[in-house]
Amino acid sequence: MSFQLVIAEKPSVARSIAAVIRATEKQNGYWQGGGYLVSWCIGHLVSFAEADQYDEKYCKWRYDDLPILPQPWQFIVPDEKKQQFEIVRALLNRPDVDSVTAATDAGREGELIFRFVYQMAGCTKPVKRLWISSMEDAAIREGFANLRPDSDYDALYQSALCRAKADWLVGINATRLFSVLYHKTLTVGRVQTPTLKMLVDRDAKILRFQKEKYYTVGIQSGSLKADSGRIASMDEADTLRKACAGASAICSSVKREKKAEQPPKLYDLTTLQREANRLFGFTAKQTLDYAQQLYEKKLLTYPRTDSQYLTEDMGQTAQHLVSDLLGLLPFAQGLALTAEVGRVLNSKKVSDHHAIIPTAEFVKQGFTGLAESECKLMNLVCSKLLCAVAAPHEYETVTAVFSCAGNEFAAKGKTVLVPGWKEIDQRFRSPLKADGEEETETLNTLPELAEGQSFRVTSTVSEHFTSPPKAYTEDTLLSAMERAGAEDMPENSERKGLGTPATRAAILEKLVQMGFVQRKGKQLIPTKDGINLAVVLPESLTSPALTAEWENRLTEIAKGNADPDEFMAEIEAQVRQLVKTYSCISADKQNLFQSERVIIGKCPRCGENVYEGKKNFYCGNRGCQFVMWKNDRFFEQRKKAFTPKIAAALLKNGKAKVKGLYSEKTGKIYDATVLLADTGGKYVNYRVERKE
Repeated sequence: MSFQLVIAEKPSVARSIAAVIRATEKQNGYWQGGGYLVSWCIGHLVSFAEADQYDEKYCKWRYDDLPILPQPWQFIVPDEKKQQFEIVRALLNRPDVDSVTAATDAGREGELIFRFVYQMAGCTKPVKRLWISSMEDAAIREGFANLRPDSDYDALYQSALCRAKADWLVGINATRLFSVLYHKTLTVGRVQTPTLKMLVDRDAKILRFQKEKYYTVGIQSGSLKADSGRIASMDEADTLRKACAGASAICSSVKREKKAEQPPKLYDLTTLQREANRLFGFTAKQTLDYAQQLYEKKLLTYPRTDSQYLTEDMGQTAQHLVSDLLGLLPFAQGLALTAEVGRVLNSKKVSDHHAIIPTAEFVKQGFTGLAESECKLMNLVCSKLLCAVAAPHEYETVTAVFSCAGNEFAAKGKTVLVPGWKEIDQRFRSPLKADGEEETETLNTLPELAEGQSFRVTSTVSEHFTSPPKAYTEDTLLSAMERAGAEDMPENSERKGLGTPATRAAILEKLVQMGFVQRKGKQLIPTKDGINLAVVLPESLTSPALTAEWENRLTEIAKGNADPDEFMAEIEAQVRQLVKTYSCISADKQNLFQSERVIIGKCPRCGENVYEGKKNFYCGNRGCQFVMWKNDRFFEQRKKAFTPKIAAALLKNGKAKVKGLYSEKTGKIYDATVLLADTGGKYVNYRVERKE
């Protein structure tokens, strides 16, 4: 009997696939049954080798060894993944396995994960590709009925390979180069560095911002209020206020306009991450993690998508989903909705995966057993689907201009004619107490007005300030990453921006983890090291436009329209040029990233500054040997941390009042004054002067 081997990306996905194709016998590292063997990777089972595997000399980071350009590329299986790799390798090479199905995630990264394992195992058996957008049983069955030759995805693999190699080359070489120059580990990345630069540029704009004061004069008659334009000086504003007080204002024009706001599109990953950040404060990574869990639970379609449409053959599915959701969602109870599903269907705008929508499985199960964060995300995706197929939001705006004391004043009003999709959106949002969420717009209905009408008015002056640019939040930064470099690209270029929907979350997390960016509430703020790094690196590494251009080229490679070898040759040339250009830097710049030493006090022996180190308080004069160790037995026996505060008091006064010392004799806690008894030798002694 021969078997078809199916390789999934994760154990949970393998379990779902195995259940559908009836491979229900559990073996060591795979499932078996019905003519199938189903095994799995654990993410990347095979990775690029580290630099030191090419040559031992690369263990040390030295300028003279750069650039490192692997030829040929080498691969490794990380120790913690060797066991599973060996299981998959043995299965791939089993004589009774005659064909292989690649069932890793249907995208650029998933293709790379499978191909690396297949090649490392030395397998040459024919491969078919499972390409699905949902983990539901029906979708898996349909996927197996429509397997395609994996060679159809060769261009996608080439694109993935180029992306991975480019990231390795830029990351390894630029990180080593700038770390060696500045004597500090400075992680540089093809996408993360331009993202950091965007944050640093915004921070500089905020710092440079000069607040300006201005005034407006308001006139009022009953419920009617109108305002002047900006006035620079208080005197000028006050003169106008006095001139208008008790005067007549005449309506010089009334302009009415009917407008329609079209329903929103469905979610791709980036818009889902942005709205979940704005409404719930989720980070991009949290949103992706929750969406992935829901996908694996069969409740949500594939999350790593950059499309906001469904394919044209999904009209019926969408129609059923919408009517089922109306009964299931608390905020949709009693909602009259005529779904215009055609608006969300467009096969031309769906590349690898359609937009994110709930599944038929979710309609069956509802919210039972879901964590609060998963419920929030499901509600968000459901409300977006209902909004997307609802009617446009129609309203009328009225702009009235009044003339008073030789000046013009304007009043604006808005009346809703057809609430349309906004009614659903408001029902969904009303129970949410989103912190910092913009107030829902207040409708200002103006009284009936006609040109030439006259009003007696009262007048007031109000003071205003211009506001600085806002710091980025994950919502606004994801939007900026998506649009980066767009203005420099041809209108029809497919992918603009930094990174892909699937990678942006990890990039933001890495910047925070490396200490270049910190989160303050929802804001993302660059740290001092982050600012310095963005300033010292060359434009070729920090320019969002250049990196967005690489991203666009990778998409063209995936479509078979660009040459992978040409792309890699350019990346290598860029790396060579970088190393050549930055061979040395001035001495003062070399100290840019040295952490500022904290002065604790003056040395009792030589009068130089005493600094805090990791393990001690030491004299800055190298010839002087004065040092106080943080783990000194005197403090350890008394179960007391030797803090900078105690050290500072000892240096200043020769003694320090210390609370909460422990007595080994009595087992009690006491307060005392501790004296510094410097012997002038290698060690410093302390003694308790008196108990307080």
